[in-house]
Amino acid sequence: MTATPDQPREASGAAWLQLLTVTIGFAINFWAWALVSPLGPLFSPDKAKLPPDAYNKQLSFLPFSDGQPLTASQASLMVAVPVVVGSIGRIPVGALTDKYGGRVMFPLVSAITIVPVLAIGFFALNSFVALLIFGVLLGIGGTTFAIGVPFVNAWFPPDKRGMAVGIFGAGMGGTAISALTTVSIFKAHGKAVPFLIVAIALAVYAVVAWFVLRDAPGRVTPSTPLVQRLVATAKLPITWHAGVLYTVGFGGYVAFSVFLPLYLKNAYALSAADAANKMAGFVIIAVIMRPVGGTLADKIGSLPVLSACFGLVAVCAAIAAGEPPLRGYGTPVFLVMDAALGAASGATFALIAEATDPARVGGVTGLVGAAGGLGGFVPPLVMAYIYSQTRSYAIGMWLLAICSALTLVLILTVVRRSAAPASPELQEVH
Repeated sequence: MTATPDQPREASGAAWLQLLTVTIGFAINFWAWALVSPLGPLFSPDKAKLPPDAYNKQLSFLPFSDGQPLTASQASLMVAVPVVVGSIGRIPVGALTDKYGGRVMFPLVSAITIVPVLAIGFFALNSFVALLIFGVLLGIGGTTFAIGVPFVNAWFPPDKRGMAVGIFGAGMGGTAISALTTVSIFKAHGKAVPFLIVAIALAVYAVVAWFVLRDAPGRVTPSTPLVQRLVATAKLPITWHAGVLYTVGFGGYVAFSVFLPLYLKNAYALSAADAANKMAGFVIIAVIMRPVGGTLADKIGSLPVLSACFGLVAVCAAIAAGEPPLRGYGTPVFLVMDAALGAASGATFALIAEATDPARVGGVTGLVGAAGGLGGFVPPLVMAYIYSQTRSYAIGMWLLAICSALTLVLILTVVRRSAAPASPELQEVH
């Protein structure tokens, strides 16, 4: 691909500074977005699987005014609500980023996210209903993904965008920070402390971002109304194709990252702390592989990378359906599947960069990001329901294997035929 006059021909020092700044901000916002997830197992102890002393000790950490633990379905809903809101919110936020730029949107969204973080820490944990309500607002932090992708895309030349967006996507490691710290801080220092720490981090970042972030030179500002642009973006084939890929790839990652603590507790009888630590390891692997997937897509093409990733996910999910022992071959199976999901997420946005007019990347990212987030919302609820009926997660794993196999078929047929660099006819009036 050749850079057009309004696109950068090489990555400058300023571009790398902007990439570093938004990646840090993405990590902090995702840290906030994932604050509730590690608390799921802590708030829903299983009396049948825990010794009486361990069960009673875990009950002492329940913050709810009625003193009752959550059911598995309630805990799944608690951790899934911020995910769905952060996903749907990416649609308008992505379009607004096309209009106003990441220089305005990133510090603004970071500052707004402070409100639900403090509300949950100091008020909403007393009530499950209040926790759900402010969990809706907590989802705002998850919309920063739709801000960062078009922002980074505009700063880098076409042959570096897969790598750059992959590096930015590594900011999803903020969920690992949450997994490693939330439960231990909650137990040791009080229920409000982890939320207060994140609120301070968000406030500091919002101020720094306001002074450091700059939109890329030559950024095209759309002039058409928001709804009209969203409708036009939704009609692009790349939006639907990438949406399906991201639903399975990133949706699979999100589903595991939010549901893994509960899954490990129920399927393998791990403690809340041990499950949270393993979730953190899962997230770190995916974080590392996301820029790897983007970089490989820059070098050999996005479709070969995506094909290999979804093939691996299908095989590993089928093996995982048998609940293999973690101390045996189970851990490698989960890690390979995790790495493939992370790489697929990075390669998907390399595909978007290849096939989308730069002025529309924000809108496409918003819709695709929403699809991916929603892909992470449904599986935890389905898995919880299946487990409540069968006391097994095998059906859920088989569903992931089937979806991954069908996605591979889609890549090798429909997507392969239609994927092409952005053409002049896509570059309509903005």
